[in-house]
Amino acid sequence: MDTTQRTEQQRSADRRRRELLEAADRVVLRDGPGASMNAIAAEAGITKPILYRHFGDKGGLYAALAKRHTDALLDSLRAALDAPAERRERVEATLDTYLAAIEARPQVYRFLMHPAEGAPSEQGFDVGKHSAPLLRRMGEELAQVIEDRLDLGPGSHRLARVWGHGIVGMMHAAGDWWLGERPCDRAELVRSLADLLWGRLAAAGDKVGGPGF
Repeated sequence: MDTTQRTEQQRSADRRRRELLEAADRVVLRDGPGASMNAIAAEAGITKPILYRHFGDKGGLYAALAKRHTDALLDSLRAALDAPAERRERVEATLDTYLAAIEARPQVYRFLMHPAEGAPSEQGFDVGKHSAPLLRRMGEELAQVIEDRLDLGPGSHRLARVWGHGIVGMMHAAGDWWLGERPCDRAELVRSLADLLWGRLAAAGDKVGGPGF
């Protein structure tokens, strides 16, 4: 098989994978954590063994969907952090971006963060094994943004990681509670969380030559 044929086969496989993920997205939007491999296969017009061939099991499909949605969310968070505005405004915009994302697609959020909620166990699917890495990745990404943009002095790498994971943990826990109870509107939650962060973060200097945080 020559290079052209291999390239075309890879493109076809990538296109088919995207189509299957889009079918999975439609089922998740409809069924949330109850989305099953059977329902996804039916939506895609294929048999479950073919779906397994592409993703292995529900864990593999979950990981692919998680990467798809996390990549998009991280792009939005970076854009909010780098917007031309005062730091407090960017902090609020970043918090609002996260909360708006989970509010707009609550079924997707619940599938990713509470995948076994109201759904039967499917081939030993382990909630924590799959959802924890999402938060860890977001924490590391935010830590890098903080380290790149703020002058935190000695121990800045470690402190940036502490802040990154701490902020992501706060957003996740507060957002999860808020999405379930809706005790206030999103704008009030954003202001309250920004107030909590607005301590040493406000006092830290921006790095020279960078956009700041």
